[in-house]
Amino acid sequence: MKPKHLFEIGIPHGKCIEVAIEVLRVAAKMHLDDREVQPKLRQLVADPASFANHNLYGPLAKAVIEHRAAGGTFRAREAPAPYKIWGGENLEAGALQQMANAAQLPVAACGALMADAHQGYGLPIGGVLATRNAVIPYAVGVDIACRMKLTVLDLPASELLDHEDRLTKAIEAETRFGVGAIFRDRRDHEVLEADWNASPVTKTNRDKAWSQLGTSGSGNHFVEFGTLTLPQADLGLAEGTYLALLSHSGSRGTGATVASHYSKLAMDKHPELPRELRHLAWLDLDSDEGREYWAAMELMGRYAAANHALIHKHVAEHLGAQVLLDVENHHNFAWKENHGGEDVIVHRKGATPAGAGVIGVIPGSMADPGFIVRGKGVAESLNSASHGAGRRMSRTAAFQKFTWDDAKKYLSERGVKLISAGLDEAPMAYKNIREVMAAQEDLVEIVARFDPRLVKMAPAGERPED
Repeated sequence: MKPKHLFEIGIPHGKCIEVAIEVLRVAAKMHLDDREVQPKLRQLVADPASFANHNLYGPLAKAVIEHRAAGGTFRAREAPAPYKIWGGENLEAGALQQMANAAQLPVAACGALMADAHQGYGLPIGGVLATRNAVIPYAVGVDIACRMKLTVLDLPASELLDHEDRLTKAIEAETRFGVGAIFRDRRDHEVLEADWNASPVTKTNRDKAWSQLGTSGSGNHFVEFGTLTLPQADLGLAEGTYLALLSHSGSRGTGATVASHYSKLAMDKHPELPRELRHLAWLDLDSDEGREYWAAMELMGRYAAANHALIHKHVAEHLGAQVLLDVENHHNFAWKENHGGEDVIVHRKGATPAGAGVIGVIPGSMADPGFIVRGKGVAESLNSASHGAGRRMSRTAAFQKFTWDDAKKYLSERGVKLISAGLDEAPMAYKNIREVMAAQEDLVEIVARFDPRLVKMAPAGERPED
């Protein structure tokens, strides 16, 4: 068993994992395999006192007992923090349970669950949670500051038919996809002049971040051209159909490292949390670790924005085009806001800010429309909306259910040219974006519709990294 498997069983990080690894080493010498050891470890996590004098498991039992004693005992709330659900009839049980779990946290103030929600780690994707003077790294997400950016170019929409090759070359030349993707000829941006010493993690990862500046990564990240249809004059543009560029990515490997480091710190600080709440461990904002994480998170927000800025800048320059409209928003972040007269920390993990009049982008899938929206500022949603269509099945399930023939047929019927992607990102693996938008009509007003036509994601065979 690897350390991550021990942690999944319930062995706390730090000293307990170290002792558990030694137990596994001794068990191997005794010719005990995982099928014998794993059940014992689960029993030990449930009742460490009963193993305190065991020849093999005793040291680990004592370490777990000491770890829990240092953190106190978890005390359930008398009543969960209030939250409201959008699109509940179409949400999976796992996401609903994770939101219910989050409402049990002692630091939780209130929350909301968006119509695109699906199960994640800790807080569900599509979950919004307000806390009091505390930040939850896993409620921000592994890909800190993952965001959308859409620009409208001054080229005719007919370019999609007349010069498809030129648009394809622009995407492929001006960003990079895949695990660990970098630019050998590094790109520059003022974000490199920020204080990367704010956290030891950002300090040691600045060079890596620089090498990945302007790249798109893997997983569900994409860059695509399409048409933006504006039914009436708005956003400084006349009614009409425009050529638009849409990108989705975040803070790449550095953001994932920040998330991992501070999530482990938070979990070590809260050994009292039961297993179902462990990934919701928090850092007090009055603590050094909390302040460090907050500074690192905000830096990753600037870094993610810089990635998108460079992609759009270089693609536009490659095509000799000017930008007519620029819209963007985070959807994996935490903000200091006031709700109900109380200052709180609002975590939006896969949720779009939708305050009154706030403009945002909500994409569909690679073959279904996305939308520019204007927020309505609904208090019960904590001024939030969905961040997309949301997955309706896991990546594994998508691989098992669909073939490339299925995907190509779906794309062809919708006039979409796919440059590259993995089958796990097949559009059929996503929820119906129209149903999601209908479920949140009270949260946002649709301003314009984006239809993807030329799509690039990480090549088939790549796996999500951040």
